[in-house]
Amino acid sequence: MNTDFDAFASMMAAKKLYPQAEVVFPGSQEKKLRDFIESFNPLPAKKLKDIDLSAIRRMIIVDTKSPERIGSFSELLSKPEIKIHIYDHHPHQEGDIHGTLEVIEEVGATSTIFTEILKKRGIKLTPMEATILCLGIYEETGNLLFPTTTERDLQAVAHLLKSGASLKIVSNYLKVELSRDELDLLNELTQTSKEVVINGIRVIIAKASREVYVGDAAHLAHRMMDMEDTDALILMLRMEGKILMIGRSRVPELNIAEVLGEFGGGGHPTAASATVSELPLEILEDNVLKVLHSHIKPGKTAADVMTKPVITITAESTIKEAESMMTKYGVNVLPVTRNGSYKGIISREIVEKALFHGFRKNKVIEFTTTDATTVSKTTPVREVEAIMIEQNQRFMPVVDKDKIVGAITRTDLLRVMYEDYLRRSRIKEPVTEEKVSIRKNLASWLRDRFPPEIYSVLKLAGEIADARQYNAYLVGGSVRDLLRGEKNLDIDIVIEGDGIAFANELGKRLGAKVRAHERFATAKIIKPGLILDVATARMEYYESPAALPKVEMSSIKKDLYRRDFTINTLAIRLNPKEFGQLVDFFGGQRDLKDKTIRVLHNLSFVEDPTRAFRAVRFAERFGFKLSKHTENLIKSTLKMNLFEKLSGSRLYEELLLIFNETEPVRVMKRLAHYNLLSVIHPKLVLDDELYSLLVSIHDTLLWFNLSFIEEKPSKTIMYLMAMVSGLKDEDKKAALDRLSVPPKIKKTVIEGIHKAVNAVRLLPLKDPADIYNVLSPLELETVLFAMAFTDEPEKKKEISRYLLELRKVKPILRGKDLKKMGIEPGPIYSKLLKELLSEKLRGRLPAREDEERFIQERLRQS
Repeated sequence: MNTDFDAFASMMAAKKLYPQAEVVFPGSQEKKLRDFIESFNPLPAKKLKDIDLSAIRRMIIVDTKSPERIGSFSELLSKPEIKIHIYDHHPHQEGDIHGTLEVIEEVGATSTIFTEILKKRGIKLTPMEATILCLGIYEETGNLLFPTTTERDLQAVAHLLKSGASLKIVSNYLKVELSRDELDLLNELTQTSKEVVINGIRVIIAKASREVYVGDAAHLAHRMMDMEDTDALILMLRMEGKILMIGRSRVPELNIAEVLGEFGGGGHPTAASATVSELPLEILEDNVLKVLHSHIKPGKTAADVMTKPVITITAESTIKEAESMMTKYGVNVLPVTRNGSYKGIISREIVEKALFHGFRKNKVIEFTTTDATTVSKTTPVREVEAIMIEQNQRFMPVVDKDKIVGAITRTDLLRVMYEDYLRRSRIKEPVTEEKVSIRKNLASWLRDRFPPEIYSVLKLAGEIADARQYNAYLVGGSVRDLLRGEKNLDIDIVIEGDGIAFANELGKRLGAKVRAHERFATAKIIKPGLILDVATARMEYYESPAALPKVEMSSIKKDLYRRDFTINTLAIRLNPKEFGQLVDFFGGQRDLKDKTIRVLHNLSFVEDPTRAFRAVRFAERFGFKLSKHTENLIKSTLKMNLFEKLSGSRLYEELLLIFNETEPVRVMKRLAHYNLLSVIHPKLVLDDELYSLLVSIHDTLLWFNLSFIEEKPSKTIMYLMAMVSGLKDEDKKAALDRLSVPPKIKKTVIEGIHKAVNAVRLLPLKDPADIYNVLSPLELETVLFAMAFTDEPEKKKEISRYLLELRKVKPILRGKDLKKMGIEPGPIYSKLLKELLSEKLRGRLPAREDEERFIQERLRQS
């Protein structure tokens, strides 16, 4: 009914797919389309009265699924013998027609769907046909500017232009210059408009009457949306005995298609229309308001954006204690409580002035702001926004009865305002690895890029958290690498709530084991094929530089703030309502895009100097750079000698991670660039000799691992050998002691270096038995180190031969065989078997008979 260009173009394209079908309009056409048909007559169509409904065996319905919009043809839907084929781009709604064939894609226009089908089937288009399809796409997508426009629409237009589409014709028929009548109508709509606010969503309702039918009134709705700063708009136009309703929405809380669906209409969540029978506009307006109240989802409230739990201070604490607490936790405002009840707030500014005036021992309550405005959890965010701006209040306590349950800061408010700005933007950009919106939902990425079993676990985690009134987040490397387009199945979940209780329930539902660590409020869930880490959202503070952190329960924001670099602070919400929503408090997306490693604050390396090693490791793994500020902080940490306070075991753990990187030598080179190797030992310098040895170690390990998949030599031992090989013996020991290397590994490293050097000195030997005798007593890592250590090809070749051939050679005969040959047990066994092995190594005894003859010959000679 009321066919537009998209429906008309789709009918034309369907005719090419169904040549025997008849084209029929079930109702009237929009004025611009009528003008076009009169000028070009591009598609012969029959009138409804010329069709014998009883003869129909198949209906092809385009650009709609609603039975109310196909006129008399809806009478045929109940006949099972009639096949129904549907092509449409509108989302599914209750009461839609279902067909034997359904091609339904959520793109900007049904014309896009047909263009893709025709292109795929190789069906050629005339320039006029291409132009008509272009008209359909351009009209339905607002010249490719509506938020419903997709990448596929642009690709379809590109194909149509190649097929000869005329943009001049498109422009002539889609011009939106307003006529005098339309200007009068727009003025009346503006004058009669009124705004209502429902659940924080602003909706403008406007109405007007005309004796005659006004053409395409939809663009008037777009004009008004451009003119008015509102979330949604509903126009009611009485014309020729009917009322045309046009709806537009900019916000996800209001699906305008569902609202107008209550009046027999339909469309998209952002744009829809309906036609209703004659009814007083005032009564229709009342009905619209009732429907809006039932359909508008609650907007964001204080509970959705507040930070929780909140760090508080008791009323009886001293001003000096308040200063210490603010410094310890990095906050500028503290809510004040007495016996658990909220009493007011105190700011850092007040504390510092009180200290300046000598009131360090006075009680906090004496300087507390007791009349600061508070809000409840259900207060709409827009109301919070108004209060904070109008009253210049930078910290908003969220109070339930007399208990403080959260707080909203200016940063929280700015983030909400920015998200609202992005949501209102008319330009919809496709999400890619290069550009992800600050409020982008990555649910489809989780579904498509994670294994189904992990995706289902994440969904279940969100449901369990919701039932417990917790918030659950996927955090860590898996989120970072999801945005980088890399696979990472290390699943870490952070819970705003009791993480261990959550883990126990999730483990029970999964039939998995749960290992809880009460001290750190963490747990590990283990079952075949799945290891999942769960942690309670927590914050850290350091009592001294380089010390281990103290941990307390906190919010997701504070939990992410304690992490090392911005790229590791990204999180994804798992609760059903916002499943897949990306959380980025600290610019992690920006740094991923810019390929930059950046610390979160200036004391990052002071609190944990190992982060300097980690920064270099991540930079080399991902091909990123360190931000200039991060580099300067590393230099400052070295100047302050803070690495001296770092325990050897923590430094050793970082080195182990570096040795297991794909390109550890590049990491070592970058560490040397920042003078971080001096932390291990002041004389440890990456000169050309050490660099060449490290490269040789890497190449040797690569060769060995490809040659012997089942054997895994210790990278740690080999790289430690290389690192300290150029130092004097006492310095070797000092460097390994600084790293707190386990005694057994330390002994292997020091002795291995000497043994390898001695072995290399003895080579080449030519005789396979001699080569074997030199290398066989050595540990595998020592042999490989010797191979990497020498730069003489002949010596490398002999070590390679030992590893590939000689070490596998074993005599067939054993001691029991010698006994069967009549030889009395004794020292002679060892001598004979050793001589037997030497001859076998030389390739002279290929068979058992040869070995037996050799033994008999040696016995005769003795």
